[in-house]
Amino acid sequence: MAPRTARASTPALELCGLSKTFTLGAGLFKRGRTLGAVSDVSLRIPRGQVMGLVGESGCGKSTLAKMLLGLTTPSDGDVLVDGKPLRGANQKALARHIQPIFQDPYSSLNPRKRIAQIVGLPLQVHGIGTSRERAARVAETLDVVGLPRRAADQFPGQLSGGQRQRVAIARALIMRPDIVICDEPTSALDVSVQAQILNLLLDLKAEFGLTYLFISHDLAVVEHLVDRVAVMYLGRIVEEGTREQIFGSPRHPYTRALLDSALTPEPGLGVPDIGLGDAMPDPSDPPSGCAFHPRCPKAQALCRQTRPRLEDIQGDNARVACHFA
Repeated sequence: MAPRTARASTPALELCGLSKTFTLGAGLFKRGRTLGAVSDVSLRIPRGQVMGLVGESGCGKSTLAKMLLGLTTPSDGDVLVDGKPLRGANQKALARHIQPIFQDPYSSLNPRKRIAQIVGLPLQVHGIGTSRERAARVAETLDVVGLPRRAADQFPGQLSGGQRQRVAIARALIMRPDIVICDEPTSALDVSVQAQILNLLLDLKAEFGLTYLFISHDLAVVEHLVDRVAVMYLGRIVEEGTREQIFGSPRHPYTRALLDSALTPEPGLGVPDIGLGDAMPDPSDPPSGCAFHPRCPKAQALCRQTRPRLEDIQGDNARVACHFA
């Protein structure tokens, strides 16, 4: 297996003002409410890099992933894959470039199919190779992800959680994609198995020149894997920077709160108080001004009145949406 060659100067994946709104509670005589799940998200992921996307549950991370996979149509904006717009692209053609790895390897695998059928199905759907050639590529891919060839004849229920996630990775790689969307790929696994899967993902990235969007709420996992981090709050990116910038000197109060929320291994200290107070606001009725201001310990009058723009930090190759960054 070898990575596709492409123009190095063009980002592998680029999000341009991407937005997605849903209408809730609409009926025959009822207008309904508008929920902005994702709002004006712009990101560039260079080829061969890993972009981490972090934020609380409900902030829009999974909706963003569905748009990138072509499973949900954006309300506005576009996605560029190797410089070409995704909107209107053929789903089969898209699948040759972007593949997902989902959170729960058991629910994402058909329990009635053998592993060889699961991993080889994309080749069959796309009409790639003869049955003998497909079998050979399945065997090769199982080797790549560290599974014994005898696993090809087994069912998902006969494998451990870590082995099932390796099957999911093999299924994603069988099409030799350029980009892999990893949506919480280790959260359902034991800690010891998580480390094995993360190291495997890093090895595969280096070997095949893959580009990852790694979505997770686990900051320790993100810090281990990514090159850059984007922090999402209530559907918007509030900070973006290198791994060192985000984990070493975060500029947005929400980013600082996320880092402070990490549980300590010391017994007896319990859950840290990070000073955020109330839960995330209702996305269908967002606060005025900066959406984070009701929970921000440093909010001022300007924050309640004017939403800050996501602006470049001069000389730092980073962006932040805060009036007082």
